[in-house]
Amino acid sequence: MTEEQTGGLVRPDVSEADAASIARECYGIEAVATELGSNQDRNFVLTEGDGSRSVLRVDNPVFTDPERDAQHAALEAYRAAGVPVAAVLPGLDGEETQRWGGFAVRRSEFAPGAPMVDLGYFAPRVLEEFGALAAASVRALAELQHPGLDRDHMWVMAVAHEQTLALASAIADAEIRERVVDAANRAQFALEEVGAELPTQAIHGDLTDDNVTGLPGDDSRVHPHTVLDLGDLAYGWRVAELSVTASSMLHHDPERPLRLLDLIAAFHRDAPLSPAEARAVWPLIVLRAAVLVASGWRQLEIDGGNEYARERIAGEQAIFDAATALPLAEATEQVLVRLGFHGAPSAAGLQLSVAPGAGLERSAAEPLRSLLSELVGTVTVLDPGVESEALAGGVWQETHAEAELVASAWTTGAAAAVLPYGVYRLTRTEIDRASGAASWPLGTEVWVAAGVAELVAAPAAGVVRTVTDRGLLLETAGGWILSIDGFAVASSVMPGSELAAGATLGELRAADAARPLTVALVRSDAAEGAEPPILSVPTPEPGRAQLVEPERVAAWRRFTHDPAGLLALPELAQRDEAGDELARREQIFASAQERYYERPMQIERGWRHHLIDTTGRAYVDMVNNVTGLGHGHPGVADAVNRQIRVLNTNSRFLFRELAEYSERLLAQLPEDSELDTVLLVNSGSEAVDLALRLAQAATGQRTVVALREAYHGWTMASDAVTTSAYDNPYALENRPDWVHVADVPNRFRGTYRGDAADLSVGERYAADLGADLDALATEGRGVAAFICESVLGNAGGVMLPEGYLQAAYERVRAAGGLCIADEVQVGFGRMGSSFWGFEQSGVRPDIIAIAKPMGNGFPIGGVITSKRVADALASQGQFFSSAGGNPLSCRVGIAVLDAMAEEGLQENARVVGEHLAAGFRSLADRHALIGPVHGEGLYLGVELVRDRETMEPAAAEAAAICERLRELGVIVLTTSERSNVLKVKPPLCLTRESADFVVAALDRVLTEGW
Repeated sequence: MTEEQTGGLVRPDVSEADAASIARECYGIEAVATELGSNQDRNFVLTEGDGSRSVLRVDNPVFTDPERDAQHAALEAYRAAGVPVAAVLPGLDGEETQRWGGFAVRRSEFAPGAPMVDLGYFAPRVLEEFGALAAASVRALAELQHPGLDRDHMWVMAVAHEQTLALASAIADAEIRERVVDAANRAQFALEEVGAELPTQAIHGDLTDDNVTGLPGDDSRVHPHTVLDLGDLAYGWRVAELSVTASSMLHHDPERPLRLLDLIAAFHRDAPLSPAEARAVWPLIVLRAAVLVASGWRQLEIDGGNEYARERIAGEQAIFDAATALPLAEATEQVLVRLGFHGAPSAAGLQLSVAPGAGLERSAAEPLRSLLSELVGTVTVLDPGVESEALAGGVWQETHAEAELVASAWTTGAAAAVLPYGVYRLTRTEIDRASGAASWPLGTEVWVAAGVAELVAAPAAGVVRTVTDRGLLLETAGGWILSIDGFAVASSVMPGSELAAGATLGELRAADAARPLTVALVRSDAAEGAEPPILSVPTPEPGRAQLVEPERVAAWRRFTHDPAGLLALPELAQRDEAGDELARREQIFASAQERYYERPMQIERGWRHHLIDTTGRAYVDMVNNVTGLGHGHPGVADAVNRQIRVLNTNSRFLFRELAEYSERLLAQLPEDSELDTVLLVNSGSEAVDLALRLAQAATGQRTVVALREAYHGWTMASDAVTTSAYDNPYALENRPDWVHVADVPNRFRGTYRGDAADLSVGERYAADLGADLDALATEGRGVAAFICESVLGNAGGVMLPEGYLQAAYERVRAAGGLCIADEVQVGFGRMGSSFWGFEQSGVRPDIIAIAKPMGNGFPIGGVITSKRVADALASQGQFFSSAGGNPLSCRVGIAVLDAMAEEGLQENARVVGEHLAAGFRSLADRHALIGPVHGEGLYLGVELVRDRETMEPAAAEAAAICERLRELGVIVLTTSERSNVLKVKPPLCLTRESADFVVAALDRVLTEGW
């Protein structure tokens, strides 16, 4: 083989000054040359005096004219197919290839954008676009035939294994060298099984993040666009184009290699893979990673001054580490699952000879008797899952949660307890974690009560494959391995022994405490070699089931099979059904109904300030101000349970809860408040609606003044005073004639701006409001009310300018109107330093509308006002709300107030809120995207801007950042008219530790990308 074929080339000895000479002599342009990195050639950017740019390539002498001609033909094929490429610019003589100093040189257009290799994290959409680009490449080149394509060089994937072995000696680190060679051997073995079936054609061969320039999109992300550098163009396996592209993505998020499945699926959608190609994808990814590492070390060995190669070593190692992070068989199975190919053999074809009485007809068998032949007593199947009632109240977080769950079986006299195969275990959920913890068991865990010895029998016939000091592997018919772990194997049972179903395997000896056995069925092809964890990595405690992370379940559902049928147990295995649930919802929901996230998770449990999806993945909930106490609060749950069993009727009957709760609400008001009457409804929208109706009845006027950019609800009246274009782009155009919209006093983005100490800002906004009121009076429109959130919630927790609300209230009252404080979001201790938001401005409203946190998620709303105002409602008839103020809602409301006091949640909001806000503000020192941090307590808003001077909103960035934060275990969403504020209003029980986790996650996103 040539030097190129055996590992590396010394680049042409051409300097930047030489490149400028080439530009002048061959192309007739005066330009400044700046070198670009390359392993084997020399590349330069040529910048002319008018700023126009082009790229000069000096080919390594090893490359031939036919190879260059083939590249030019490929460029034509790309252009014909609509794939963006940089055209070759002819020299002064009209030829595309020029000669200078013994070298072949070419000049091409400067591709717009920049290489994507150093951009950090790529979103799923970007990965899909890379997959689509690779598919477009193979489609464009499918018919290309040229003598220059018949090349034999080291980057052709058919020789990647050979090249890796040839170059491995250059790897100075012995551990890395051993890992690279071992991985390459395994990948080659897998590839040889399908290699003869892989179609060959012309391929780019190096379609990577380094050879594609990207352009920014409307979503603030950089998207792949122009294909560059056809230096590795040759005939090769079609699927190699995909694998090379995919491997280059790995270093962008090396902790999650399975994100490549999005890219692979996008390629398959546009250029369908055969089953053989699908099986080759991951072995080729591994081989590409291996040869990258080996060649990188070799390049330094022969060209030590190549800084480009030196800098790439770490990235190439990251690619290799990510490519080999999962067992090769598992990664391949993940590809097959994602593309819809069946694994072999299929679990549906399981055929086993089973013990008498332990067949698949469970009605005729006793549970576990096929395994524990002398078991006497009942068997309890436990529920460790996300929706388990036994794990309510945060029990799942306790260190010994599973042990306690098992112990509960002994209180009922059970002889054995089962933790079933394939049920995502809430007991393994970990909070404040950027990825899902291992929660899906690969086997059925059988616990036997203390003090009893049990004989362990073979649930199926087979040949003993392996015996250890804690169990055995039994090879059965149908291509399955039966693993039984956690017992003493009889001395007569040896490898190679043929056993009938029901044969005695050994003994589970008596012990002072309950002890487990785990039964697992593993597909035999997954058992080859030493990689699959169920066979090679025993759990630290004998008899315990191996568990895998949620993202790995798709493969392990195929590698394993539920042993329930062998054990006469119910089949309870779960899978992530979020996609099914989304499709189901889309069938029955209106298009106007909102949904969070591009790829929503299915949430079925909450606890305190955490939400948990059906796979046991926990997220820090930073938006649910509805549940002020936190999710799953035991006090609220107990209150509901007790009251619903006793009485729930409407408020026209006489019962003590209504008065008791109303008195408790009034007691939360400032001491100098004159409000003494409570009217209860079901929601914030209804509360605002009622408040408006009260004001109009009490004043005899119709006009209501609302602020621009406000949100107050969705009923006819509350929507009428909602002016937010975020929720309704036509909000300002279609307000009814009884609503007057005043300027929003936003000192960051409004008409008047200034810092918090500038008292004139509030005065000027109030003066403008006064002018509006005077104009209304001139028109003969009496003012019934002025409605305002005490903090600008829709803007993202923006505090009102100093003095504004006090001056506004004075002017409104002078005009004969009433002042309504919308406290639906900002009340109930959320501000930390005060119970009510209006206390921040030192005012006392005439009417207060409240809702969300009153019931901690239970539908309660209310209005607090004076008896004088409330009695005016009688002029319009009787007031009544069927569910508002019923015994159940009142009892829940009382429980919420009790918990807030007992748990010190308002003080927690103050302390943790200050810490969280400080953390966000500290990020602004490192990330220019962060503008002002709004709010107080646990009502905060992080405003994202592209320019702090102009305050240009970074709306697309904010939306993308929320998507990435969800991937990292943080639920944050956007708000404000410009959708550029991250709204932060978590349950008031948020801990300092979780606050730090959120800040760190945001820092990571802003550093790595979104």
